Amino acid sequence: MNRVVPAEWAQHKALWLGFPSHADLWLDNLAAARDEVAALARALAGPGGERVRLIAYGEEAVADATRRLPQVEVVPGRFGDIWFRDTGPIFVREGATPRAVGFTVNGWGGKYELPYDEEVADQIANASQTDLDRFDVVLEGGALEHDGAGTVITTRQCVLNPNRNRNWTETQAEDVLKRALGMRKTIWLDDGLLNDHTDGHVDNLARFLRPGVVACPEAFGADDPNAEIYDLAAEILAQSSDADGRPLEVVRVPSPGRMQDEDGELIPASHMNFLIANRAVVVPLYENADAGEAALRVLRAAFPNRDVIGLASSAILTGGGSFHCISQQEPA
Repeated sequence: MNRVVPAEWAQHKALWLGFPSHADLWLDNLAAARDEVAALARALAGPGGERVRLIAYGEEAVADATRRLPQVEVVPGRFGDIWFRDTGPIFVREGATPRAVGFTVNGWGGKYELPYDEEVADQIANASQTDLDRFDVVLEGGALEHDGAGTVITTRQCVLNPNRNRNWTETQAEDVLKRALGMRKTIWLDDGLLNDHTDGHVDNLARFLRPGVVACPEAFGADDPNAEIYDLAAEILAQSSDADGRPLEVVRVPSPGRMQDEDGELIPASHMNFLIANRAVVVPLYENADAGEAALRVLRAAFPNRDVIGLASSAILTGGGSFHCISQQEPA
C-alpha cells in the first residue's frame, strides 16, 4: 500500500513543540528563547487552532512551561535540544493508517551530538500512539519539503553530504525516500544558506504553499549574502514539475537581508522557516523590520484563508533554527 506524507497545510491532530530546557546550551539566551517559544505556542493554540503538545525536559523546565502556558499540554520528555523537525518522527499515512517514520540522528553531521536526541522519535510516536518504522540512514526532517502528493524538495549539500551517509548517490537517496515516505518525485536544489550548520536544510530555502506552488526567498538589500543561492534555487524550481507533472509556480518572499552575530559571522536567518497551522501561518521575524513586513505582505497574499502572524525569533535563532525547526505536525 502506498505511503504519503500529508502536506503541512492538511488538518493536524496535534502540533509538537520543543521547549528550551538546557541552560548549558542556551546560556544568556535561555529566557528570551523561552519567551519566543511561549509566544509561538500561544499563537498556535489560539488563532492557529492547534492542540499544542509541548515537550520540556527536567522539573524546572516542565514547571516553567506549565506556568507560562496553561492553554497547552506540557509533556515531560528527554531530548538533547528542541529541534524536533529533525530528531522527531515524520508522520505518514499508509492508506487510512497513520504511521511514523524515524531516521538515524548523528548531530547534523557530527557537529552537535547530544544525549537523548536519538530517543525523540520514539517518545513522540509513543505519546501519539503511532507505530514507528525505523530506517537506518541519517536524514533530518528539515532537509525535506513535501507537497502532500508525493513530491519532495531537498538539497544536495545536506542529503548527499558524506557527513551523513558516506558515498550516497541521488539514486540511493531517492530509493529511501520512496520506501520510507512514499516519494514519487524528488526535486534537487544545490546549496542552502551560508553558515547553516545543518548543511543546507531546505526549510530555510524552499517551501510549498499549496499544490504546484512553492515559495523561495528573494534577496533583501544589495548586501544580502545569499542572493545567488536564492536566485539559483528559484531558477531550478521554475524549471521543475511535481510528481503529477504540474509545472511549479514560484513565489518570491523577501529574505531578512544580511544578518550577522556579535562576532561579525553570517547568521542563516530565513522567513521560509514559517509554520503552517490549522488556521494560521506563523512567520519568524528578525532584526530588519522592513524585511519582515515585506515578507508578511507576500505570505498574506499567498495564504488568504489563514491568519498570517509574524513573531520574533531572534533568540531561537541563536540556537540554530526557528519555528519550523522546533516543531512537528501530527496529521489528523
